[in-house]
Amino acid sequence: MKITFYGHACLGIQIKDIHIIVDPFITGNDKASAIDINDIKADYILVTHAHQDHTLDVEAIAKRTKTVIVSNYEIVMHYQNLGFEGHPMNHGGSWDFEFGKVKYVNAIHTSAFEDGKYGGQPGGFIIESEHKNIYIAGDTALTMDMKLIPMQTKLDLAILPIGDNFTMGIDDAIIASDFIECDKILGYHYDTFGYIEIDHEDAKRRFFDKNKDLMLLEIGESVEL
Repeated sequence: MKITFYGHACLGIQIKDIHIIVDPFITGNDKASAIDINDIKADYILVTHAHQDHTLDVEAIAKRTKTVIVSNYEIVMHYQNLGFEGHPMNHGGSWDFEFGKVKYVNAIHTSAFEDGKYGGQPGGFIIESEHKNIYIAGDTALTMDMKLIPMQTKLDLAILPIGDNFTMGIDDAIIASDFIECDKILGYHYDTFGYIEIDHEDAKRRFFDKNKDLMLLEIGESVEL
């Protein structure tokens, strides 16, 4: 499994020959200006919630790649009404896709499209595939629901928001890593704009002091599990 960071909360995940994009927000992110969305391969697009900084490039990528959009019911219905293919899910539900099992789990946040249209309830994804299991938290506060995850899934990596203000900050993300029983963390949803800028070295040190590994990838950089 190869995971590429495209900035903000956008990820590319490659599992064998299947390409997945999570929360595509690239063209609106000045820090990701070196990334050309026309170069991105996508068999599936996973969307955690409807905010523009997670959905801006969904239509452009889906139109070019004929991808399947996976999200909550309301978001998938929105895109299906625009002519795109989708697979609707809801909290607690799971589905066996060709690349592995996906479960849609709780997140505490809000969710609406740019025009104010209701975007359903926000969520995160657990992907179990290729003997590697990952948790993509989406935009969320720290929640006791995270304690349910290790009851069913042993995680190899957790992808957690760490920028604070709109989501968890560093301290809550450290607690979240305890709740999910995963000490290998990929941080995201930070630095994109002023509200969520962080001190990278301080963040890494605070995780390290708790015997945890926080990875902060450069935009376009990848890690393999």
